Amino acid sequence: MEKVGLILEGGGMRGIYTAGVLDFFIEKNIEVDTVIGVSAGSCHAASYLSKQFKRAFDVTVDYLDDKNYLSLRNFIKTGSIFGMDFMFNKIPNELNIFDYDAFSKSKSKFIAVTTNCETGEPEYFELKDLNKDIIYLQASCSIPMFANIVEVDNYKLVDGGVSDSIPIEYSINNCCKRNIVVLTRDENYIKGKVKFSNIIKRKYRKYPKLIDAIESRHLNYNKSLDLVKELSEDGNALVIRPKKPVKVSQVEKDKTKLITLYNDGYNDAKEAYEDILNFIKKITY
Repeated sequence: MEKVGLILEGGGMRGIYTAGVLDFFIEKNIEVDTVIGVSAGSCHAASYLSKQFKRAFDVTVDYLDDKNYLSLRNFIKTGSIFGMDFMFNKIPNELNIFDYDAFSKSKSKFIAVTTNCETGEPEYFELKDLNKDIIYLQASCSIPMFANIVEVDNYKLVDGGVSDSIPIEYSINNCCKRNIVVLTRDENYIKGKVKFSNIIKRKYRKYPKLIDAIESRHLNYNKSLDLVKELSEDGNALVIRPKKPVKVSQVEKDKTKLITLYNDGYNDAKEAYEDILNFIKKITY
């Protein structure tokens, strides 16, 4: 039986769609060989691998009114609109306890995607012990302009979505020939050029290759979408994505919108249940 990967796109608060998909996976005990998460996708993957049903949903919506979680105040004080210490320390260790032990016992390999600021290239980190490795989740979620660069192990890292938003090629070349791909945009979505290019160039003037990666992101993203479509038609990818355009921003604070999108993810996965089981069990002779 061929190895099956699970690729989780990011999208900031739009990632709550993925949280819905993964909660259905937890409910039905759906497991894969390798999980590759990008940005918010990597965060929700952690709760999926620790098998904590609805934890990803709760940590997304429970603190919307807490200025330590998502606020302009955070941005002014720290340079990050998301409270990184709040998200990656206080929540998992005090407010909504993360099951580090269950995570470490998962049978699935977990890879978080980040972007190297100095090379503009993706960096892929396998996370085994989230007590020590949670800094890489933070790096994977550090959206340029909305968060600070994360420095760890001689790397300077930002959001993996900059350089490899949908790591389908990486998965095929390194671990899994067949992949379930969870996207946070509808089928007709095409990424456009980055806005505010001049501001980006000023902010990241020390990192010209990062600037290049940001400015060419739409080309790489749309190329990955084309590959996912081709693989889906060949039976080597199964895609779960919103059925209609998503009206939720990366920094969305409207709880009703977020709940609706979570339910969409859960229900879309439920609708695809038989296809998912057949895809995972498929044997190549």
